[in-house]
Amino acid sequence: MDFTHTDERQMLADMVGRFVREQYDIETRHANAGSDEGFSREHWGQLAELGVIGALFDESVGGFGGAGFDIAVVFEQLGSGLVVEPFLANLLAGTALATAGGHESSLEEMMAGACLLAFAHGEPTSRYCLSQVDTIAEETASGYRLNGNKAVVISGDTADKLVVSARSGGADGDGDAAAAISLFLVPADVEGVHIRSYPTVDGYRAAEIALKDVDVPADALIGEEGGALPIIEQVNAAGILAVSAEALGAINVGIDMTLEYLKTRKQFGVPIGQFQALQHRMADMMTEREQIRSALINAAGHLTSDAAERDWHMSALKNLVGRSGRKIAEECIQMHGGIAMTWEYAVGHYSKRIIMIDHLFGDEDHHLRQIIKLGSAA
Repeated sequence: MDFTHTDERQMLADMVGRFVREQYDIETRHANAGSDEGFSREHWGQLAELGVIGALFDESVGGFGGAGFDIAVVFEQLGSGLVVEPFLANLLAGTALATAGGHESSLEEMMAGACLLAFAHGEPTSRYCLSQVDTIAEETASGYRLNGNKAVVISGDTADKLVVSARSGGADGDGDAAAAISLFLVPADVEGVHIRSYPTVDGYRAAEIALKDVDVPADALIGEEGGALPIIEQVNAAGILAVSAEALGAINVGIDMTLEYLKTRKQFGVPIGQFQALQHRMADMMTEREQIRSALINAAGHLTSDAAERDWHMSALKNLVGRSGRKIAEECIQMHGGIAMTWEYAVGHYSKRIIMIDHLFGDEDHHLRQIIKLGSAA
């Protein structure tokens, strides 16, 4: 099987990579992350104009990509610059809209960079269980009334619209409770939506969102009522693929910086890279990276497979990223020594992001259990 990029994907990778190299150094990244919104509207608009957002979605919904390999290409390059603009949040919410159908105008505005979306699904007690939804949607004369709490909503503080999951019938634990989950498109500024924003430890932004008697019209429903769980699972798969590719991009930079440091840092009059023990550790890091790359390619090719096969490959990828990513991140820190822990030196920020990605969409232990549960994908 030929895994080389098509000409279009290679051009996409080169374009995003060039933008990161030329306009998104670590100081710019820190400035964007430290701004009031936690990202740069200017950079977001520029990347939207270049078509980077549209590359994440299929032509049928107004994009020009949307395959697993397109998502992987974009997020690997974004990871190489620790880009804090809300690509992940809009991929998640956009995937929900694109998968369910409808709300085309919101999707088009998002791809144009004019509307920010966020996916509000996780809850304080749900951990990694996708069917654990306690937020309630009660039917009213004009639509629905939402009540509940959403936790760690990625980029939820700057979103114009939220894709919110809620239980529209039954209660969690009652029979086939998963069949009662629905999705709704909710304006972030509607009465009853309360958002508490905070920075994450790796320099990104998230929010806790409380929904208190939030009234939305009937056409706020995304897809069929009670049929949202398969959509949420597809969103979760796209998220796993995206952050795993982002981790690979960050790993590439971490390894390159560490290799350069081993070539220039001297002890006993020679570069420390000449010490055999460090050479072996560097070789191990590069081997682990190539395993991640292979798993990423495999998972990208299965993003649109049937659910069981897709989820097995996504869990295999995410488990590997969690295990190997942490090892590489820690080795980058240890081989640099104390300088790696300073704010001014970039490798510590890359390592922090790699480690934190393990906790998004299920950590390595969770996905090991999923692999066992799903059995062999063959």
